[in-house]
Amino acid sequence: MSTTVNVAIAGATGMVGSAVLSILEERNFPLKNLYLLASHRSLGDIREFKGQSHWIEDIATFDFSKADICFFCLSNDLAAIYAPKATEKGAIVIDKSSYFRLHPDVPLIVPEVNLDALADYKKMNIIASPNCNTIPIVMALKPIYDAVGISRINVATYQSVSGTGKEAVEELILQTAKLLNGKAFKSKVYPQQIAFNVLPHIDDFLENGYTKEEMKVVFETQKIFKDTKIAINPTAVRVPVFYGHSAALHIETQQKMTVKKVVELLKKSEGLVVNLGKYPYATPVQEAQGKDGVYVGRIREDISSPNGLNLWVVADNIRKGAALNAIQIAEKIIERDF
Repeated sequence: MSTTVNVAIAGATGMVGSAVLSILEERNFPLKNLYLLASHRSLGDIREFKGQSHWIEDIATFDFSKADICFFCLSNDLAAIYAPKATEKGAIVIDKSSYFRLHPDVPLIVPEVNLDALADYKKMNIIASPNCNTIPIVMALKPIYDAVGISRINVATYQSVSGTGKEAVEELILQTAKLLNGKAFKSKVYPQQIAFNVLPHIDDFLENGYTKEEMKVVFETQKIFKDTKIAINPTAVRVPVFYGHSAALHIETQQKMTVKKVVELLKKSEGLVVNLGKYPYATPVQEAQGKDGVYVGRIREDISSPNGLNLWVVADNIRKGAALNAIQIAEKIIERDF
């Protein structure tokens, strides 16, 4: 890319914002000027980028006309406030919160899956990046969906604590240390103990018995595939892992597909790594953490369903599940419109 653009990172001191900054440098993103934004509590903080120091600026007083592209790594509440302010000044917002994901005029993009939908971003100058679970799930399923169709998805996700933020990582460290030393502790971030435990409870419960996190997978997958007829049954579980989300996928296809054909399709697909051999699976810690790929393994036919397939999917939730996906969207915008 020969064009350079002015970039702002809103929420630059958080886990995802920090990852955006790091990956921009890794990918030699075509930056002209860089602005790092956070709340007034972070004023005076400094971040390094390509050997230069950048001061954290107050998002409340920042002039968004300085930025061509803004990466929003903020909460829903803050995205709702500041995204319109940014677009009013002519900036393009790539938002990692869930606030705009289901808005009919905001495209929900995974570049390897539905790049065609990016053409709609100029309606509001906002592009939404999906949930950190949805991204690897739709990447693993898109080749199968295109080949034979998918009628039903049953998925259980096993999500690391970094998906909740810095405080959750610290809570897991603290609880683990205290338990190993026989000391008492009180859970603050999670409703119950997370160390040496699993919690089938991510976000608030809804009237239908599912959580908001689980329903995100349903609605986002249907929007990305432009198919509201796909039946999706999710269970989201928080596990005592620092980085990397996993998903056990059990799907029913509209036409039968062999494991051999699935492997062939997935191997050809951008961004996917197929795990075969002695250990036909990836783990968050040993393979996915710090990597850009989406790992797919345990590919097998479902012995309970004639058109059933099972897959195990793992990805780094902070990288491809958040920061990298947003940056890839920005790269595609630059290729098209700058």
